[in-house]
Amino acid sequence: MVNGTIRYWAAAKAAAGVAEEPYAATTLAEALDAARERHPGELVRVLQRCSFLIDGDPVGTRGHETVRLAEGGTVEVLPPFAGG
Repeated sequence: MVNGTIRYWAAAKAAAGVAEEPYAATTLAEALDAARERHPGELVRVLQRCSFLIDGDPVGTRGHETVRLAEGGTVEVLPPFAGG
C-alpha cells in the first residue's frame, strides 16, 4: 500500500465536497473504492463518467485494478467538461 493524493475537479469536486484528499491504496481501483466509501451518493455517480490521470498520465481504457499507484503520487479525477 502506498500513500498519495486524489485531486477532484469540477463536478467531482462538488460531489466529494473537497478539492483533494489523501489515499492509501495499491491500485486505482482500491483508491476509488475508498473514495466511494468516504463519499457515498453523488460522487459514486460522477465517478462513472470520469477520466483519470495518474501522475500526469492518462489511464484510458485500462482496468483500474491493473493501474498501480506510486508512493507520493497523484490521481486526478476529471469529469467531462462542457465544450472541451
